[in-house]
Amino acid sequence: MAGSFHTLRWRDGVLELLDQRALPDHVEYPVFDSARAVADAIRAMVVRGAPAIGCAAAYGVALEAQRLSAGSGEAFLAGLEQAFDVLSGSRPTAVNLFWALARVRHVLDAARGMAHAVIAERLLDEAHAIAAEDLRINQAMGHHGSALLRDGARVLTHCNAGALATAGHGTALGVIRSAIASGKKVSVIADETRPFLQGARLTAWELQQDEIPVTLIADNAAGLLMSRGEIDAVIVGADRVAANGDVANKIGTYGVAVLARRHGIPFYVACPLSTIDPKVATGAAIPIEERGAEEITGFGAVRWAPRAVRVRNPVFDVTPAELVSALITERGVVESPDYGKIARLFKD
Repeated sequence: MAGSFHTLRWRDGVLELLDQRALPDHVEYPVFDSARAVADAIRAMVVRGAPAIGCAAAYGVALEAQRLSAGSGEAFLAGLEQAFDVLSGSRPTAVNLFWALARVRHVLDAARGMAHAVIAERLLDEAHAIAAEDLRINQAMGHHGSALLRDGARVLTHCNAGALATAGHGTALGVIRSAIASGKKVSVIADETRPFLQGARLTAWELQQDEIPVTLIADNAAGLLMSRGEIDAVIVGADRVAANGDVANKIGTYGVAVLARRHGIPFYVACPLSTIDPKVATGAAIPIEERGAEEITGFGAVRWAPRAVRVRNPVFDVTPAELVSALITERGVVESPDYGKIARLFKD
């Protein structure tokens, strides 16, 4: 949670998600009562952002267990397997989705043979735990990352990596929130983030809710502002980080990182350990989701491209580790990330 809104909330036995497609004009909380409904919400970007997707998926399994708890043992377990399948297929790039599903599967495996109602309760408890843990992790990242920002810093963000992308506080925006809470004056420059306009619709709205100074720019204005010395740092989130420190994030992140390196501006990535995928050696192995042409040819009811034009819509790109000044994690700041430094993060 941040300010006056919740990204997701459990009420009266159902999951409510803040519909991010309706922002900034309307604040709506549609209700979801099954795994398939949650998967559809993830796919349609009612909820988005890697940590929030993971939380929503965990609740999706819990909802399905709750819905099927009165059925036979065979139908109950088969239904839960279908829930895992449909949720894991909702978005391919964000590794938090698979991390959260692995956690709830572990709980399910440990509870096999128990009454269905007990299993459903334990799965719900785990979903609640994942959401609460995400908030604590974001606050820890904010604490570590805030030291990187000087008083008066002007910070460029790309996409939305705030409370709207998490269970609360945010990753990239969490660092900014924590810096401000420590007494620093920090302002944000949010680029619009084509084609889904997460920066224009979501980041700008979210920061306004908390009265954090924000200026919206077009994506292709970042280079000019950097060249004029009007940006002091870049902070972004991530959807998956490879074992070598390569970062998959919203399309356009790579270009921002290249511009930052050209102008000597630090480029930081705020990511929980759950976003780091040690099984993926480099960014070349990270699957890049492509979405529909309609996100490129227009927005809402407005169309600006000619009909039948060929469209490519990759929604993520990969920033090489060599362009990342530091990863900001719940276990501290990792400067110039590489295989060895990232491996050490996972040692107890």
